[in-house]
Amino acid sequence: MSSIAAQTAPARTATATRRATLDELVGTAVEHASNGLTAMAARMAGALHDMSTADPDPHLALSRIRSGNLLKDNAYAFVHLASTGIEAALRREAAQLLPAAQQAPAPVTLSLIPLEEMDSQLAFAAISRPFDLAHAEALASLGVRLGMLLGRTLVRASHNPFRPDVFLRAIERAWCEFEPDPQAHRLILPLLRSELVLDLGALLATLNDRLKPASAGRQAHARFAKTDDGAAARAARARRDAAVSQQLRQLFGTADPAPGDALAVPMIANLPQGSGGWRPSGAAGFAAPAAAAPAQGGQPTVPAPVVAAPLLGMLEQGSDRAHEGFYLPRLKQKLPQGSLSRGDETTLDLLSRIFETVLLDDAIGQETRDLIAFLQVPVLKAALHDRSFFFEETHPARRMLDLLSRAGWEQTGNPDDPVYHAMRRGVEQVRLESRPDAFAAAVAELEASLAERERAQQAAIAGPIAQATRHEKQAASGRSARKAVALRLAGEEVVAVVATFLEQRWIPVLSLAYTIEDSKPGAIDSATRAMDDLVWSVKPKATQQARKSLIARLPALLATLNQWLDAVQWQDAERLQFFAELAECHAAIVRAPLELAPERQFELAVEAAQQDALRRIAREQGAATDDQVAPDAVDVTLATLARGMRVEFTGGGGVRKLKLAWVSPLRSLFIFSDAGRQEAFSLPAERLAAALRSGSIRVLTPEGVVGRVLTQAAGAAAMNDPAGAARAG
Repeated sequence: MSSIAAQTAPARTATATRRATLDELVGTAVEHASNGLTAMAARMAGALHDMSTADPDPHLALSRIRSGNLLKDNAYAFVHLASTGIEAALRREAAQLLPAAQQAPAPVTLSLIPLEEMDSQLAFAAISRPFDLAHAEALASLGVRLGMLLGRTLVRASHNPFRPDVFLRAIERAWCEFEPDPQAHRLILPLLRSELVLDLGALLATLNDRLKPASAGRQAHARFAKTDDGAAARAARARRDAAVSQQLRQLFGTADPAPGDALAVPMIANLPQGSGGWRPSGAAGFAAPAAAAPAQGGQPTVPAPVVAAPLLGMLEQGSDRAHEGFYLPRLKQKLPQGSLSRGDETTLDLLSRIFETVLLDDAIGQETRDLIAFLQVPVLKAALHDRSFFFEETHPARRMLDLLSRAGWEQTGNPDDPVYHAMRRGVEQVRLESRPDAFAAAVAELEASLAERERAQQAAIAGPIAQATRHEKQAASGRSARKAVALRLAGEEVVAVVATFLEQRWIPVLSLAYTIEDSKPGAIDSATRAMDDLVWSVKPKATQQARKSLIARLPALLATLNQWLDAVQWQDAERLQFFAELAECHAAIVRAPLELAPERQFELAVEAAQQDALRRIAREQGAATDDQVAPDAVDVTLATLARGMRVEFTGGGGVRKLKLAWVSPLRSLFIFSDAGRQEAFSLPAERLAAALRSGSIRVLTPEGVVGRVLTQAAGAAAMNDPAGAARAG
C-alpha cells in the first residue's frame, strides 16, 4: 500500500495544481462576465421594448413590454441570478475535465431523452453556432491550452467549459427563474445575440492570455539585451557583502577603548623600521628605538609594564614626517606585545593586508604606488576614527584608496596627465591637512578628473560605437525576422507563392519593423499581424461565413502589405506578379463549391481552427523554451560585464590586462582597450563567451581593493553562512 501511495503522490500533486489553475480560470471568467451583466440587462430591456413595436400579436407585445419593464426595474436581481448561474455552470463543466476520485462504478442505466430536452438542445445549437464561428480561433486556442494544462493534446470544443453554449444556457436559466410568467420564458431566446449578450471575445482572450507561457512573445529579438541573467550573481554578491560586513561589525563589536582614553601612549615616531620588502622611493625610515639608559651606578632600569593604549593616540603624537618612510605591514612587529587594544589590533591587521596587496601589485604603476604609500598613516587614522571604513564602500578614505589603485592601473607614467596631477594633489592635501573632510575633497577632485578622462575616451570612440550599434541592431533584427518567418512556415501547408514571398520579401519588412520599433511602437505587431493574416488568407475556407470574413478582411490586409513593401522599396515587376498570383489564389478559395451540409462545414471550420491553434501554440512553446534556457556560468559572467571592468587576456604575446571600454546596448559586442589606451579591439559576444570557456580570458574581480581584501580576510564562512558568521562573532 505504501508503494502505491508513493506512486500516486506525484499524480495527486499534478491534479491539485490543475484544479487550482482551473479554479482560477473560472474565477476570472465569472468576474469578467459579472462586470458585463448589468450592461447586458440594459440592452436586453431596450431590445424587449423595441421588439414590441413590430410584433403583430398584441398579447405577445404586451408580454414583452411587461418583461422589459420588469428587467429594467429589477436588473440587479437578474444580474445576481445570471452571475451565480454562470459560476455554477462553469464550475460544473470544469470539474468534468479532472479525473474523479476513485469510487465504485455507478450502475449503467438506459433512459430516453425527453423531446423537450432534444428541442432545447437543437435550439441552443442553432443559437450558439454564430458565437462558435465568430470565436473559433479563440476557442480553439483555449482548447489547446487547456489540453496542455491537463496533459493531453487538446480539449474538444464540446468539452470546453468556456464554450458559448455554457454562458447562453446559464443566462436562459436565469431568465426563466427571474420571469414569473412561463409564457414569457421563450422571449429570452431571440435576445441571445452577439450584440446583446456578453463580450465573449474579450473574455476568451483574457483566459488565453492567462494560459500563455510567461516568456512567450518577441523575446528572441531581445535575447542579447537580457541582463537578468546576472541578477542571481548580483544578489549573491550583495548577500556576501552583507555577511562580510556583519562579520566585521561583530569583530569590532568587542570591548575597545574609545580614542582619547587616558592611557599610556608610546611615541610612534620612535618605532623602528624593518628591513626588506617594499620601499617607497627616496623615503626616510623611522628612527630605531633608543636603548634603555643605564641608571646611576651602571645598573639598567627595569622597563615599566606595557599598557594597552589606543593606536590613534600613538599616531596623533607621532612625528609629522613619520609616514614618509612608513611601511604599515611591519608596524605591528615593532610595537611591544600587548600594547594595542583588540579593536586597534584588528584595524591594523586588516589595513596591513590592504596596503601590502596594493603596494606589491606590479600592475599598478610605480608612481601611483609611491603616492599610495604616503596614505598609510592618514588612512590608518581615518579608519581608527571611523570604523565604517570597513563597512561602507563610500567611506571617503576607502573610496580614495580604491580610486588610486584603479587609476594607477591605467597610468602610463605621463607627467602631464591631468588625472595623475589630481592624484598628487589629493594625496598631498590628505597628508598636510588633518581635517576629516580632507579625503572627501580629494575624492571629489579625483572623481571629476576621472570622469573627464572617461568622457574624452568615449568621445574618441564615438564614431565606431555608433556604427557598431547600428550594425548590432540590424543583425539582431535580421535574426528575429528570420526566426519569426521560419516559425510560421514550420509544419504549415502554405501555398508556394506565399511561402516564397515570406522568405524572400517579408524578412526585410520584419527586420525594418524590429529596427524602428523604439521610434514607432507597434511596428512589430503590425508587420507580424500582416504576415499571420496573409498565411490565414490562403488557407481553404469551408464555410460561407469564413469566406465572407476573408472578403471583408482583404482590403485592410492588402493595404498593410503595400505600405510595408513601399517602406522597404520593393517596386519592381515581381511585386505586381506576386499580387496577381495572390488575387488568383483568393478568388479560387472564394469560388470553390460548397457541397457540404452546414453542420459538416461547421465541423471542418472548427477542426481547421484547432489545427491552426495547435501549430500556433507549438510555436509559442518553442519560443518560450528558447527563452527559458538556463544560463550557465559564462552567460552569467557576460550578463554582469560592465564598462570599466578589467579582464586578463592570455595569448601568444603573454598575459595582458585589458579594460572593458564599451558594451553595446544589446550586449552582443564588447570593446576592450589596454592600460595605456594605445590599442582597442572589439569582440562579439559569441567569441568572448568562447574565450571565457576556454580560459584565455579571465574577468578580474570588479570590487575595489579594500573590499576584495576584506572579503578574503573574512573567509568563506561569511560568504556562505551569514548566520554562522554572526554566531562566530
